[in-house]
Amino acid sequence: MATIATICGVPHNPLLWRVTRGDPVPDDLERTMANFERFGRGMRDAGVDAMIVVGSDHLRQFTWSNSPAFCIGKSDRFAATYENEIRTFGLEPWELHGDEELAGWLLGRTTMEPTIDFAMSNEWVLDHSFTVPAVFMTPDLDIPIVPIHTNANIPPIPRSERFAALGRHLRTRIEAAPFDRRVAIVTSGHLATEIGGPRQFLGGGSPDQAFDEEAVGWMTSGDLDAAVAGCTFERIAAAGNVTGQFLNFLVALAAAGAPADFAEATPSRFANGPFFWWST
Repeated sequence: MATIATICGVPHNPLLWRVTRGDPVPDDLERTMANFERFGRGMRDAGVDAMIVVGSDHLRQFTWSNSPAFCIGKSDRFAATYENEIRTFGLEPWELHGDEELAGWLLGRTTMEPTIDFAMSNEWVLDHSFTVPAVFMTPDLDIPIVPIHTNANIPPIPRSERFAALGRHLRTRIEAAPFDRRVAIVTSGHLATEIGGPRQFLGGGSPDQAFDEEAVGWMTSGDLDAAVAGCTFERIAAAGNVTGQFLNFLVALAAAGAPADFAEATPSRFANGPFFWWST
């Protein structure tokens, strides 16, 4: 039987890779990197042998002309990274191992499960929404992953209730799996964040501090109903133009069904970084 070994939520800002490659790490990013290291140790201590990584492709694999609400990657290998990410952020051309058996089970072996109608991709080049969490928490990239794309970027996006349904689906299917796995559910996204607009990277500030505080509160209290109600399109759009990727953390909260053991909006030179952790 498969089990959920741990659940977490982390940021995926690709600029973190370039600015933390030196020694020492810049003072304002020390806590960010310490949190990534802490979560990585937690996964090793929990004996994780597969990761489901829930993130949102940044219009590279899935574009304005074709972006499914939810897509699961089913392959034994995933290529990374896009050329512009290498050029702009200094990311590397990694290859990540996949877990086809787990992906197939989540998808439905012969008939899709009634909860979530996944699209499926056997050929997927992963972007930084998936690679940044993986390389910061598992630097050797030795834990196979199952990537799940959520369309949190291109309106119309799924309602917040659908992200909660995805989290419950993952828990149910993992716990019903007929094979052994210790699975980590890793969710990847933002708190209030603006890219390319007037509120971008305010030097340690947030474009919407009130949203960040409320969001951390939902995780601390485990109040999924309040989180779902609070994540209307209008509210998250007002918090910053890419804040929609916070919806991925509703997947984690719904899968956990409990308050987070650790929840923090970690300040940095960019924006507050989301770090949420559940021990199961």
